[in-house]
Amino acid sequence: MKLIQGDCLEKMKDLPDNSVDLTVTSPPYDNLRTYENNLVWNWGVFTNIAKELYRVTKKGGVVVWVVGDATIKGSETGTSFKQALFFKEIGFNLHDTMIYRKQNYTPLTHNRYEQEWEYMFVFSNGKPKAFNPIMIPCKYAGQSTWGNPNMYKDSSGNLTKVAKTIINPTKIKGNISTYLVGSTQTGGIKHPAMFPEQLSYDHIISWSNEGETVLDPMMGSGTTGKMAKILNRHFIGIELSKEYFDIATRRIEDTDPLFQAVRF
Repeated sequence: MKLIQGDCLEKMKDLPDNSVDLTVTSPPYDNLRTYENNLVWNWGVFTNIAKELYRVTKKGGVVVWVVGDATIKGSETGTSFKQALFFKEIGFNLHDTMIYRKQNYTPLTHNRYEQEWEYMFVFSNGKPKAFNPIMIPCKYAGQSTWGNPNMYKDSSGNLTKVAKTIINPTKIKGNISTYLVGSTQTGGIKHPAMFPEQLSYDHIISWSNEGETVLDPMMGSGTTGKMAKILNRHFIGIELSKEYFDIATRRIEDTDPLFQAVRF
C-alpha cells in the first residue's frame, strides 16, 4: 500500500510505464464540487491525466472512470462523452459503458426527470487480461427455451432453427449496477463525493486478480484503497487534499489494525 499526498499529475510521473493493472477512480464533475477551493480542473488537466493513465496501464489493464455531467444554463455539459472519446483517441478501447444507478437519489425541483445515475466507463489497453464476472441467478433456471422455431436467417438467407436449450442457473449480471448512496453509506465521513464501497469492490474483483496493482490517482476518502486491501491487491493512492489524504489513510489502515500504509 503506497499512499501519496500531492498533485496526481506530478506524482504519476514517478510511476513506471506499464506498472498498473487496474485504475478505479472518479474525477471532479465539471464545476459541481470545489474540493476545498484548491483544485484546478479543466480540459488540459484532464487530458494530461488521461495520457498518464495510458502510460502506466499494463497491456490488458483496465481503467474504470466514474463520471457525470453538470447542468449549466439548462443544458448538460456532455463532458463525460468528450472524455470517453478522448480516452479512445489516445489508445484505450471503450470496453464497456456501464451505469451506476443511485437507489436513493436526492430529488430536486426542476423541469426534467430526476438524475439518478452516472457513467462508469470501462477503458482497456487492448483486450482485458482479467475478467471475473459477477454472476446472478436466472429467473427461469432449469426451464427450456422455446425449442426449434425457424426464427433467424443464416448467411445464405435461409431460415435456420435454434436448438432447444435448458436455461442455466446463473448468468453474468447486466452493466447497470444499483447502489445505496449518501450518509448511510459513508459513516459520517466528510467528503462531498464518496462513491459506494460496493462499487469499488465490484470493479476490483471484476477487472483484476489477487496480488495485482490497483491505482486511484484522485483517491479522495480512500474507498478504492480500502476495497483493494480487503481483496488482497496492491494499491497506489494519490490525493491532493491533506484533509482527505488523512481520512483515506485512516480508512485503509482500519481494515487491518496491524497494517500500516507507506505514506509519502
